Amino acid sequence: MKEQKFGTIGWIDLSIPNAEEVKDFYAEVVGWKPEPVSMGDYNDYSMLADGEAKAGVCHKTGINSDIPSQWMIYINVEDLEKSLETVKAKGGKLLTEIKDMGAYGRTCYIQDPGGATCALFEPAS
Repeated sequence: MKEQKFGTIGWIDLSIPNAEEVKDFYAEVVGWKPEPVSMGDYNDYSMLADGEAKAGVCHKTGINSDIPSQWMIYINVEDLEKSLETVKAKGGKLLTEIKDMGAYGRTCYIQDPGGATCALFEPAS
């Protein structure tokens, strides 16, 4: 796994009800090549450019059912709990519980005081 620098955007993805249709939309519009990522009963998609994953298009189901349907950036943080306490102290909101992403790390979706949303991501060590 590639080393993640704290404070940087580590990933972007989109979780929506119609991922099958939308992955094809982005394939046609921007030239990304969808690569299936098995989620057991269905596939989400890594969207590749020049053979490298640039973004994800995911089904809004299961663990993703409570994620806002918009392009989401994942900002790498060193200590997720500490960052989430600061979110609340500074007037932001937690939109989800902490989600375990297995070998990748943990994430939580937040809203800042201005109403914008993003995900904070603590990479696995």
